[in-house]
Amino acid sequence: MPRLPPLSSMEAFLEVARHGTVKAAAIELGLSMPALSRRIQTLEHVVGRPLFNRHHHGLSLTETGRTLQGQLSPILDELRAVIAQAGSPNALLRLHLNVLPLFAQQRLFPRLPELRRQHPELHIDIDTMSHAEARLGDGIDAAIALARSIDPALYAARLDQDKVFPIAARTLTDGDRPITVPEQLQRMTVLLHREMPETFSEWKKAIGMPYLEPAGIDYFDSGPLMLEAAAQGIGIAFMHGHHFDDAHDPRLVRLFDYDVDSPYSYWFVCRPRALRQPAVKLFHDWLLAARI
Repeated sequence: MPRLPPLSSMEAFLEVARHGTVKAAAIELGLSMPALSRRIQTLEHVVGRPLFNRHHHGLSLTETGRTLQGQLSPILDELRAVIAQAGSPNALLRLHLNVLPLFAQQRLFPRLPELRRQHPELHIDIDTMSHAEARLGDGIDAAIALARSIDPALYAARLDQDKVFPIAARTLTDGDRPITVPEQLQRMTVLLHREMPETFSEWKKAIGMPYLEPAGIDYFDSGPLMLEAAAQGIGIAFMHGHHFDDAHDPRLVRLFDYDVDSPYSYWFVCRPRALRQPAVKLFHDWLLAARI
């Protein structure tokens, strides 16, 4: 039987494939670039074909490399789960979950006591970094993502379908020049979440004003900070109806009376094989049944 290549070379290949550069993968793994390159070369020698196209702009996967990435990644995920189970039988009831801070604060955490009462054996480690889909299987078991759509290679369950609200400080609707019509946004700053960059452009098209341009656009990676910035009058936040309703902040008001569907939804996302893990399956089933 042919011998397998070193596990380290397979991990190195997947990291380079995920990051797209040897430098970024080397930083992630704590290796020098020459050492990482040698690991890739070891795997290519075993496979007998190049896994990357090398050019002065960087690296891109060959057809063989893309096939190997798709097949090898879930196998290593399963191997990690086997090792974790051997090291600690309780590991299968620990979920590593990525979730955006505002969803966690407004919708998930208020219901977690209910989950704990039903399943005291389940423990959840929370990660709030962005780009969760790209990190599934790499320390993240599952994620609650905010997106227009999900990579079809992943398992995804839509959690909601919401409306887009322009949210502003109540003080901006009072005084001598209250904001009453969308045209006044031309002298305001619009606040957008990095996970929802097209919210404003979709909203203005839906209300029949695609030409509308604000004085500026500021981007945030934190929903709670967006709401606070809006409450302080820094700008107009374009967010979901749930974000406004669940904030219960008397400093905030919804502007205008337009009913616009959001192009973005919250999704439960994981790799298909992850649903075999008891912790992932338990949380998935509870989340969908709870209709959070």
